[in-house]
Amino acid sequence: MPSTIIDSAIFQGIFSSDPMRRVWSDENRTQKYLDIEAALARVQGRIGLIPQEAADEIVSHCRLEQIDMARLREQTERIGYPILGVVSQLNALCRDKLGEYCHWGATTQDITDTATVLQIREALVLVDAELAAIADALARLAKEHRDTPMIGRSNLQQAIPVTFGYKMAGLLSAVLRHRERLAQLRERVLVGEFAGAAGTLASLERGAMQTQAGLCAELGLAQPVIAWHTIRDNIAEVGAFLGLVGGTLGKLSMDVKLMMQTEVGEVFEPFHHGRGSSSTMPQKRNPIGSCYIHAAISVVRQHAAALMDAMVADHERSTGPWEIEWIVLPEAFCLMAGALKQSRAIVEGLEVDAVAMRRNIDLTHGLVMSEAVMMGLGPYIGREYAHDLVYDICREAVKQQRPLLDLLAEHPEINRHVDHATLARLCDPANYLGQSGVMVDRVLARMPAR
Repeated sequence: MPSTIIDSAIFQGIFSSDPMRRVWSDENRTQKYLDIEAALARVQGRIGLIPQEAADEIVSHCRLEQIDMARLREQTERIGYPILGVVSQLNALCRDKLGEYCHWGATTQDITDTATVLQIREALVLVDAELAAIADALARLAKEHRDTPMIGRSNLQQAIPVTFGYKMAGLLSAVLRHRERLAQLRERVLVGEFAGAAGTLASLERGAMQTQAGLCAELGLAQPVIAWHTIRDNIAEVGAFLGLVGGTLGKLSMDVKLMMQTEVGEVFEPFHHGRGSSSTMPQKRNPIGSCYIHAAISVVRQHAAALMDAMVADHERSTGPWEIEWIVLPEAFCLMAGALKQSRAIVEGLEVDAVAMRRNIDLTHGLVMSEAVMMGLGPYIGREYAHDLVYDICREAVKQQRPLLDLLAEHPEINRHVDHATLARLCDPANYLGQSGVMVDRVLARMPAR
């Protein structure tokens, strides 16, 4: 009986993805516990800490199909943690009491934390793949519309012309930085945990560090320099990373929503029959994917804050902050998967209306070119005076509802210095795109070879 958006049979494909849900599923998490117990047994059998026969017997039973999940639920509810239930079942499965060597020298948090790291590793692969696909789509839009003029907006008001490629390249630059962050945080986060009750590995009289190194090597993780049972900056960094990615996806969705407004109509989410329609207004085409992105990333940001709360842990093993991670980390990743999926669909199928973009530039009959005119007049009459003069002329253009160019050309303090053809060039949006194209090219040059 699913009760959350992520597990809902109706909503799960909108707010998450099946691959990410599998990463954080009970089945995958439990298999990770078993993988770690098997790796621990192999290492300790190899170095002689436990009998090789015991190691082989333990490893032979570290398969999910041998675990009674219903019983594990009962054990977890009674004990408070699932690890002891898994170890208990493994012990019972082993012959001749060889299972007593399972979990040798480990503590519950060692297995739990290492399993979480293994899940994070799988989850980050999914995140990076989606970011790469989004980057490809943004790069295509940036290249295609490198020189497509559109109005830039400041405080929701028309400002000066930019290009649509420039807008897409700005988002692309952030996505590329997120991929860099992801690569960098792997070194800090993909670290195993095997440290015993209070982190000192006192449970093993010999071979402690050898076991720790071997276990991490078996699992493909880095060996910790010191126990991190209650030093949780690594997990919080993952949350912060997801929050940053969500912020960029939120920026994308916000701009798409605004540009899809009826009065603007510059871009549209991909069309699918009935998608984003209204039950009462047949004409509606709502920015539905952007709405889902906005909702998901808002919750992810709150989860990032919760993971920072989980850093405030007491002494060497904590009393509650650790469990915050159990609640929010899976949900943060699952919601991020949904936001990434919606974002990818939007940018890969985005409908761009360059005609509407030009129409919107021309809405003010040239007023958006006032900065260009001011800068063009500056060498003749001074920048500050040019600002005040153009300001007054703009107000008059609004009052008379006439094109800015006409009033500029009529003004005696202007036409004595600048002819009509020059003023027309100053008022042409295509001539005032600045270094938009150069900046697009610089961002595209940073795209990794695929």
